[in-house]
Amino acid sequence: MKASIPILFFILAITNISFAQSDNHKKIIVITTDGLRWQDLFNGLDADILKYKPFQHGDSTLAVNEFGGLNADEKRKKLMPFFWSIIAEKGQIHGNRKLGSLVDNANPYWFSYPGYSEILTGQVDTAINSNEYMPNPNTNFFEYINTLPFYKNKVVAFGSWGAFKRILNEKRAGFTVMNANEVDNDLQKDPQIKFIADIMKDTYQPFGSEETQDGFIKYISLQYLKTKKPNAMYVSFGDTDELAHAGNYPEYLKAANRFDEYIKSVYDFVNTDPAYKGNTTILITTDHGRGDMVKTQWTSHGQKINDSHQIWYAMIGAGVEPLGEIKTNEQVYQKDLIHKVAKIGNINFISKKIK
Repeated sequence: MKASIPILFFILAITNISFAQSDNHKKIIVITTDGLRWQDLFNGLDADILKYKPFQHGDSTLAVNEFGGLNADEKRKKLMPFFWSIIAEKGQIHGNRKLGSLVDNANPYWFSYPGYSEILTGQVDTAINSNEYMPNPNTNFFEYINTLPFYKNKVVAFGSWGAFKRILNEKRAGFTVMNANEVDNDLQKDPQIKFIADIMKDTYQPFGSEETQDGFIKYISLQYLKTKKPNAMYVSFGDTDELAHAGNYPEYLKAANRFDEYIKSVYDFVNTDPAYKGNTTILITTDHGRGDMVKTQWTSHGQKINDSHQIWYAMIGAGVEPLGEIKTNEQVYQKDLIHKVAKIGNINFISKKIK
């Protein structure tokens, strides 16, 4: 009997360690919106853009009424109220260059595939120089954690753009990647997701077959989050980029506002659901910037648009220090962001190139 007592204590100790290790695992959510300018995030509606009639699309008065204000603080709170209330209070927002917070692409191209690859692999591959690039030879963060016991088969990605199966190399990575208008059969086993997918299929696609509208990504990803409870999820929105390329500034602003609402929906859920509350880290960012020094270039990006390497990011949740808007000098690169998430989750991730 005496010999069994130490054994009992040993078993209890091991069990407690096991529970502690389990508690240390972080749920991870990464959310991006394509080509949302830091200038709009930090300053709100840009009246200098709205002065140009081609960018008004007959909606300048409505845009000013909805998102205008006396100063940048007032305008940005109207545009992205969740960012400038909850995230500014409980998280971090980086990239206000006027205050010395510099966040930039490290890749030299400043468009989508290289940007998303940089975010998701945490490094730069200069060979990735086209949006039509082949399946990514570089392993990504979500692919890596899908090999770890806590995350295995609990990883998913939703992309509004038709390149994400290549960017995340779905076949090699081993987890489901929803790609534009393609809703995988395993996702459609959920009746509500199938219903949304059917509506999407029968709805006019203003951006073509390679880009679905953000609303479909929003509701499919939220349904999956609430029912399947993934331990890691990536969601990418695209309306901001498509509407900017179309030169429709009022609708671009509305898309940014809807993106803010989505972040709130995710945050509200993970802070009420027992599976996520207190142990979920959220990273929010963009793939590239847009023109601003020449106002008419706000629609564009790439190497010919000198300031379109300028981006931003925000973080909130477990392990994130509540620093608010960063007002001190710093230089952060896009490739650093996923490593910040990995550090919080005690995950040792290094991307590898597989030929």
